[in-house]
Amino acid sequence: MVAVAQASSGVGGKILVVDDDRLVLATLAHGLTQAGYEVIDADNGDDAILLAREHRPDLALLDIRMEGMSGFDVAAYLREYCKMPFMFLSAFTDEDTVRQVHELGAVDYLVKPLDIGQIVPAVKAVFARLKASSSAAVTPVDAPPNARARLAEVLLPVEAMAVGVLMHRYSLARDAALDRLRRMATANGLALSNEAERLLEAVERLSGTAQP
Repeated sequence: MVAVAQASSGVGGKILVVDDDRLVLATLAHGLTQAGYEVIDADNGDDAILLAREHRPDLALLDIRMEGMSGFDVAAYLREYCKMPFMFLSAFTDEDTVRQVHELGAVDYLVKPLDIGQIVPAVKAVFARLKASSSAAVTPVDAPPNARARLAEVLLPVEAMAVGVLMHRYSLARDAALDRLRRMATANGLALSNEAERLLEAVERLSGTAQP
């Protein structure tokens, strides 16, 4: 099926949304459009790649398991040929899935079921981090402390993936999972990103996929 682009004011940026569940796709497209994003939607990987090449969205939100090309296949193409950031939305959090998400370099990993009220803040956080990254080279080292604090509140990809793992493993809401990760980091005397790396490495060891 040929995907349909949905117009909006696009004040928040342009997002490619890909999911082979038509109801989920429509819900995501509507909710993100209402939140001020320009949304381009596709229900299969082939159309997703064509639309990505044509419209050059700022971010792709990908389901992982689809008929035909998987979300991983689409993500690999976007990374290699479009240099486009992507995030995953999936009900699957098994060790192999987490490992592949990590290796592909997703900017976020959201675990279904989620409602649009949870997805929109996550998307906003990703855009904020991408914007901060693009301006990092010209950010003065003596930037005001409150400005540095605002940047620090945006999760790194490895931290977002660790939050997704905790959400699934302990049936937590996103905020509760983030709070748990922070408490783990404090207890172990680690930075949040280091604790997230430690957690993901433990998941990989359990699945037997960690490198020696």
